[in-house]
Amino acid sequence: MTKEEQRFFNSDWERDEYICTHYGEEPGSHHRSVVPPIYETSLHVYEDYQTFVDAQKNEQENYLYLRGTNPTVEIVEKKLAALERGECCKCFASGMAAISATVLSLLRSGEHLLIVGNVYGTTFKLAKYLKEKWNIQYTAVPSLNVEDVEQATQNNTKVIFIESPTSMTFQLVDVEKIVALARTNNIKTIMDNTWSTPLFQKPLQLGVDVVVHSAAKYLSGHSDILAGAVISDKTTITKLFDHEFTLFGAVLAPFEAWLLLRGLRTLPMRMKSHEERAFQVAEFLEGHAAVKKVNYPGLESSPYYELGKKYLSGYAGVLSFELKNGNYELVKKVIDGLQVFQIGYSFGSYESLVLSENNGTNEVELKERKVDPGTIRLSVGLESGDLLIRDLKQALSSL
Repeated sequence: MTKEEQRFFNSDWERDEYICTHYGEEPGSHHRSVVPPIYETSLHVYEDYQTFVDAQKNEQENYLYLRGTNPTVEIVEKKLAALERGECCKCFASGMAAISATVLSLLRSGEHLLIVGNVYGTTFKLAKYLKEKWNIQYTAVPSLNVEDVEQATQNNTKVIFIESPTSMTFQLVDVEKIVALARTNNIKTIMDNTWSTPLFQKPLQLGVDVVVHSAAKYLSGHSDILAGAVISDKTTITKLFDHEFTLFGAVLAPFEAWLLLRGLRTLPMRMKSHEERAFQVAEFLEGHAAVKKVNYPGLESSPYYELGKKYLSGYAGVLSFELKNGNYELVKKVIDGLQVFQIGYSFGSYESLVLSENNGTNEVELKERKVDPGTIRLSVGLESGDLLIRDLKQALSSL
C-alpha cells in the first residue's frame, strides 16, 4: 500500500477494513469481477522460450508452477502483508508448515532456539524433533520476565520464539523488552500472532522480525481449511521462498486461498463479535463460585491488563479458566456437561469450542509448564453470549 493510499484512511482500523475487503484484488485484472476467480491451475504457459527462461530466474515474481506462485494465493499474501504492515508474505498449507519453515530458515545445526512462555504444543514438539534430528538446541523458559529470558540466552542463540498472549494461560509478553534483548545480542525474533490477528496486534511495528499465523483460525473463521502464513521483510521472505518453501512443497492450494480470501472479508466484524461475547463469558466465569481464576488479558483483574492496553487494540475470543481444586475428573465432568460448546481442537471460528490439556496422565508436566491442572480453554464463537453463559452455568452447577 503506497503512502498516498495510506493517507486516504482516517484510522488504522478503517485501513484494515479496506485491506480485508478490497486491497490487492484489482477487479480490472479479472474482467471486472467483484470476486476474484480461483486460478485452479498447476502451471502457466509462455508464448516464447526466452520469456519462460527469464521468468525462471525469479520464480517468486512470476507465475510458473503452483509450487511457487499462484494469482489467487498472491492476493491473500498481499492482504496479510498489508494487514501486518510487513513487506512480504508467504502462505503455506498449514500453520505448522509456516512455523517449521520459518524456524528452519533461521537456524542451523548446532545453533540455539529460545522459546519464551507457553506456546502451541506442536511448536514444542517441533523443537524437540529438531534437537533429536538436526542438533538444533532449544530452551523453553516458562517465565516471561525479561531477566530470566536473558539468563537463558546462550552464545549460539539465534532465534527467540514468542506467542503473546501465551497458549492456554493467555499471559502477555512484554514484546518490546524481548525485542530489545534480541537485537542487543543479534538474535532474530519470531512471534505467533494467531490469537490477536493483525487487527488487534501488529508485532512487526514493535520490532519483531517475523510473524507467523495459523490462518485456519480467525483469519479464515469457518473451520473449513488449513493454512499458514509468514510475514516479514522482503529479504527474509525471498530466502524462505527459495529454500524452505519451494523445496519442502507445503503449498497453499488455490481453492483454500480463495476460502481464506472470503474469510478475510468478514474478519473485522467477526473479531468485534468474538470480543464482545468473550468479555460476557469471562465476566460471568470470574464471578462463579466454582472458578478459581479466569485467564483473559482484557479483564481489569488480569495481571496483564496494563500490558494489554499497551500492546493490544482489542481482545480475541479465546480464554481459559481454572476450577477450584481442579483435577482431571472435574475437568472432564464440566466439559462433558457442556451442550453448546463442542469438544475439539482449534479455535477462532464461528462455533464455540472447549478443551483442556489435562488428559489424566500429565498433571506433573502441566505444573512444570505453570498450567493449572484444572484449566479449561474456551473458544468463544459467534453464538449469543447469553446462550453460552447458560451453557456454562448448567455445566458448572454439577460441581
